Amino acid sequence: MTGTDVGATVPMTFLTDLSERDKPWDEHRTNASLVSALYSQAGLDQRASRMDNCANQLLFGLQAQETGELRFRLKFSHFCRQRLCPVCQWRRMLMWRARFFKRLPGILNDYPKHRWIFVTLTVKNCPLTDLRQTIRGMSKAWDRFVKYKDFPATGWIRTLEVTRNAQTLEAHPHYHVLMMVPSSYFSGSGYLNNQKWRQLWQQAVRSDYLPVVNVKTIKPQTGDSHPMARGILETVKYGVKESDLLGDPHWLAELTSQLSGLKTVALGGAIKKYLKEDEPENLINTDEDEIDPEILNQYPTLLFDWKEYVKRYVKNDSYREDMLE
Repeated sequence: MTGTDVGATVPMTFLTDLSERDKPWDEHRTNASLVSALYSQAGLDQRASRMDNCANQLLFGLQAQETGELRFRLKFSHFCRQRLCPVCQWRRMLMWRARFFKRLPGILNDYPKHRWIFVTLTVKNCPLTDLRQTIRGMSKAWDRFVKYKDFPATGWIRTLEVTRNAQTLEAHPHYHVLMMVPSSYFSGSGYLNNQKWRQLWQQAVRSDYLPVVNVKTIKPQTGDSHPMARGILETVKYGVKESDLLGDPHWLAELTSQLSGLKTVALGGAIKKYLKEDEPENLINTDEDEIDPEILNQYPTLLFDWKEYVKRYVKNDSYREDMLE
């Protein structure tokens, strides 16, 4: 589908007209504009300005596939790199997933008899102003948790997610953990049922209540691209849902302050031999999309500009290399 530029008769070609797989760009950039407006309402004008300028242009190299199709590979864009920017948060998530998928064959080869479980560990909701303190308490609880003799994992990747309770406006921080366990875990005396998991986590949290814990065995399902795909996708996802960022400028501003400088991804055990905890610096291409820059530079290129009034990326038909910001 094409449109017509405002005040002109020149038809517009949208990014999604040419590359269906790049459809998420429009959604995340639209939400970035909404978050930016909330920052402005909250008086955080510098954050708002940086986000307004995030990913305003996308330069793609066009790689020919064996099928004859042209695959769009992002070659350049400017990112604001803010923790709660919808575009940057999405790109970081893709980087983490690609990083894990790239190292996974080596892990599976070295630990062929291990299996995987997905664990969600929660604590009670807290006032947003107590979020930082609550997360730090969870981190200390986790350090105790992994030292218990009953802790079954040989290796793990742990991510933090914070959701918003729409009724009370409280924050709900919780951990998603992908754990690698020996196959004997499921048949030996060390198996933990849900009640035992909850008791151990309660002990670690040192709470006077029994927290909710959910444990699932990772099993491939029809349509999965990889036997571990479901577990990785559930573990490595948005730290804060984009829908929870929208609607309340004061909640967003306080959330930003509370999360500033905190780590959202942690690794442990055998997994640390294969992955690093450092935040992805390159938000251009995922590791699985790595390609020699010299080869990429030989591809024909297309430039797309973000057009706020249509909330779409639009092909820049007058693009020349020296025009790029």
